[in-house]
Amino acid sequence: MAGASDLAETLSCVRCGNPAHLQCPKCMELKLPREGAAFCAQDCFKASWSSHKSVHLKARLSSLGMDKNSDLANEGWLYCLNKGRSRTPKCPHFGWTGTLRPYPISPKRIAPAPIEKPDWADDGIPKVEPNSDLQNHVEIKTPDQIERMREACRIGREVLDAAARMICPGVTTDEIDRVVHEATIAAGAYPSPLNYHFYPKSCCTSVNEVICHGIPDARKLEDGDIVNVDVTVYYNGVHGDLNETYFVGNVDEASRKLVQSTYECLEKAISIGNKAVGMMKAGQTFTIEPMINAGIWRDQMWPDGWTAVTADGKRSAQFEHTLLVTETGVEVLTARLPSSPDVFPWLNK
Repeated sequence: MAGASDLAETLSCVRCGNPAHLQCPKCMELKLPREGAAFCAQDCFKASWSSHKSVHLKARLSSLGMDKNSDLANEGWLYCLNKGRSRTPKCPHFGWTGTLRPYPISPKRIAPAPIEKPDWADDGIPKVEPNSDLQNHVEIKTPDQIERMREACRIGREVLDAAARMICPGVTTDEIDRVVHEATIAAGAYPSPLNYHFYPKSCCTSVNEVICHGIPDARKLEDGDIVNVDVTVYYNGVHGDLNETYFVGNVDEASRKLVQSTYECLEKAISIGNKAVGMMKAGQTFTIEPMINAGIWRDQMWPDGWTAVTADGKRSAQFEHTLLVTETGVEVLTARLPSSPDVFPWLNK
């Protein structure tokens, strides 16, 4: 504790109200108002520490431009570490490759009991997947499975479209995750990423130099960003998976070309599938998910254990569809709907 000769004349201890003789050194370092940092003695300071330290967290969040959201003062908002297994109030030290930084994440959202859940939902550990025969071959789905896949993919598309309508400068990626979570639950489905190998959120939001698996957090999207939203829903025993990359406000020409080129990569890959009848069998389903970097192909992993970023800090974009092999080609199960938001200018040409 730091002493200050003039404190006793002007301030009272925030715990007991007696004349203050000491001031919290962390508050001084953060240049916080003296009124909330004054204590009469070490005993009062130690007794107040469990509640007083929240003032420091609030100040750190405020310095990151997040003071307008009062929920962020709650210590449930912390930085993610160890693939979702742990949290910390401090931003990890790391050799960041670009300008983006992680922000605190909110507490894990809950899926209500009536929703059918995959086997990792409760403890974060997939049980069937690691030893499944499907690790070694692509099954031919029955007509019933195919109809369930169509339904799951339709729900996934509608959820992603709901997220797309949210995107604008000033919206946090956590708010996007909230919309994804609520829309998925409202449809009677479960957000597949939630607690998969301890992943802490209901979708992935990959901004600028993030290639994939970005964790939704308290950072506000900024004018000129690009952001990929990756949605997977679990419904009636099957998953529907898709993602798209969106423009945030006024985006530079290089980023526009990157996003459009990535979209065209996916479209060309799908067209190849339509011409490659016989290489796969009707009834099989799979995804195509190109991730295209503006610079080099190498990546680095953030301390959270999920967020993969470009090694040179340049931007990356991706798109994904779930496909069904038919007798004549492929059916895009996650195709855009007539109601999908008009967000890609090249589709209007």
